[in-house]
Amino acid sequence: MRPKITAKQVRREGINLSGTDKMERILAKKPYPPGEHGQGRRRRMTDYGIQLREKQRAKLIFGVSERQFRNYFESAKKAKGDTAARLVNLLESRLDNAIYRAGFAKTRAAARQLVSHANFEQNGKKANIPSMQIKPGDIISVRESKSSNKYWQDLRANPLNTQIPSWLAADLKSLSIKITSEPTIEELKQPFDPRLIVEFYSR
Repeated sequence: MRPKITAKQVRREGINLSGTDKMERILAKKPYPPGEHGQGRRRRMTDYGIQLREKQRAKLIFGVSERQFRNYFESAKKAKGDTAARLVNLLESRLDNAIYRAGFAKTRAAARQLVSHANFEQNGKKANIPSMQIKPGDIISVRESKSSNKYWQDLRANPLNTQIPSWLAADLKSLSIKITSEPTIEELKQPFDPRLIVEFYSR
């Protein structure tokens, strides 16, 4: 089951996990953890607690279940190279995340919905599974039958103010995204520490 981001979680983490304007307003109004002691001194967390918090934060940000997240870790552990960097690469290489990063959706949740409603095709084939992995050379485009929808017309007229990473080439005119290279942990500074997540699963 996909975890739902709540106002309490956003306040506890101190960052806008969902990317919505609503959560941004909540953080601006109450920039402290929930509860009667939220504005007081916070209790020091154990190493386990810190590692667990980082895992939960990453799960919420990417909108994946515990089983999915564990599978990503196991795949990252089996791959060559740094496990933490590979974990970030796998999360960033989800189809829904690529659509969000390219500025085709305001939040990852919105991107998932667009994918689930069969708005896209990947290399000419219908793509309606948000967790599909993309790779360099792939072309993601809005299906011709969907391109005249109001959402896409509005997006063309009013593009989102998104900083598109170097591994994506987005073209709103043709409503297409090209994957030019693999995501890198160096470019995409995550609001969580993937190395602490690796430590959590490696206990």
